[in-house]
Amino acid sequence: MSEITIVVQARMSSSRLPKKVLLPILGESLLYRMIERLQQIKHQATIVIATSEDQQDDVIEQFCQEKNIICYRGSLNNLLDRHYQVGVLTNAKIVLKIPSDCPLIDPRIVDKVLDFYVENEGKYDFVSNLHPATYPDGNDVEIMTFEALSKAWNEASRPLELEHTTPYFWENPDKFRLANVTWETGLDYSMSHRFTIDYHEDYLFIKRVFEELYPQNPAFSLDDILGLLQQKPEIYTINERFAGVNWYRNHLDELKTITPEQTKISI
Repeated sequence: MSEITIVVQARMSSSRLPKKVLLPILGESLLYRMIERLQQIKHQATIVIATSEDQQDDVIEQFCQEKNIICYRGSLNNLLDRHYQVGVLTNAKIVLKIPSDCPLIDPRIVDKVLDFYVENEGKYDFVSNLHPATYPDGNDVEIMTFEALSKAWNEASRPLELEHTTPYFWENPDKFRLANVTWETGLDYSMSHRFTIDYHEDYLFIKRVFEELYPQNPAFSLDDILGLLQQKPEIYTINERFAGVNWYRNHLDELKTITPEQTKISI
């Protein structure tokens, strides 16, 4: 085990697009393609797929066994507990939360956030690239020390804090030392470019990007994706209407640090 653990939360019972993590991409599952990209980071890390004990998720455990990936099974709705238990299991010093709906995540971005944490080791309890977000949606990296994760696990109680794992950190800046990494271009594509998956159109978009870029370069980058969208703007339009849609929209009355401008209310 390394001191760095990447937790990829995955389940089959997604309400908007059930079984999305095992949808096919070039002969493999979407989840496999994502793990493949995470394995390209330069930092040594232990990757764990954290799924639930629900019977529907037996197939995810089977997938992990077939691909020789560590699998942890825990609470269906308490994702904070899942991340904490994986940290215990792997004896992690720091834990990265990267959701399974980010199959196009650029490993270079993961490394950039990790580099910032390592270069400032001891200064921060929680480092992400989401508060505020600037990268295209679907490049989500949140890093927390295991000590801070333990504190959140002991203290968080609101359903949204348990379900979404990290709100307790960024909603309580008086309790944690927080930092944010922004896109070095100075651009903000977080509300205009959608590389995550929640809807069927997202799957069609992601599948097309892989089909266009993967055969020539399995390690294609964010810049490669943006270049493709410039060359073939019809790909961008596949899921354009969902750009800016995220889970914040359902919790604006509960979140102190999120504004309506950070989510799309209506589709």
